[in-house]
Amino acid sequence: MSRICAGVVASMLCAAPAWGQSLAAPQPGPQPSVASLFRNLGHDVAQMPSRESALIVGLATALSAATHHRDVEITASAAANHPLDETLDAGAILGSGWVQIGGALTTYVVGRSKGHAQLAETGADLVRAQILDGAITQVVKVAVDRPRPDGSRYSFPSGHTSSAFATAAVLERHYGWKAGLPAYAAAAYVGGSRLSENKHYLSDVIVGAAIGVVCGRATSIGSGRARMAVSPIAAPGGAGVEFTWLGRTPGGA
Repeated sequence: MSRICAGVVASMLCAAPAWGQSLAAPQPGPQPSVASLFRNLGHDVAQMPSRESALIVGLATALSAATHHRDVEITASAAANHPLDETLDAGAILGSGWVQIGGALTTYVVGRSKGHAQLAETGADLVRAQILDGAITQVVKVAVDRPRPDGSRYSFPSGHTSSAFATAAVLERHYGWKAGLPAYAAAAYVGGSRLSENKHYLSDVIVGAAIGVVCGRATSIGSGRARMAVSPIAAPGGAGVEFTWLGRTPGGA
């Protein structure tokens, strides 16, 4: 399991070569302050309502409703598949707060300490995405109070999944598809692991992914110049995620 986890984490780090390039030389510019990590949350919340956010949430809601009747069957099948469970074991670690929140804070601290404005800005967006995502996910969990497949509480939505997708959305906004695709793949890996670990249903994972993407996009609006639309899709007998490359814009989006 440790080898799998190391491989997944390494793939995410290697997927963002811009990070390494940023560390090559200091980048002059204003550094986001610690206070801004909380002060800018109001602005992030204001950025959440948008046509793309509505589309993402709407599609996730429809897809979740369409697959709801098969939730128990799908999770039971995934949990009973021992080779699959072993392959996805590392998802519990990769989607945990120690990795997602810890990675966000580490990125911010390294950027600030090394004087790299872009890296510090990325870290700040990651931290705020995790704060926003965590708050929304926990509120929905308590409000819905859906039992987990293993009998414990607060299944809907998947917090591990939402956290991983929030990170992926921020990385894609800052560094484009070269970081976005592997990051979203890693987030999907985390989502799959929640089924094989008998911790969540498919509808929990779908809605968790949507919440994460919306939060990640809200905290990084205006960052980067590469844009890629992400939306859940339905397929015969299953579900998936659609990536649409939107090109580059002069000032970011």
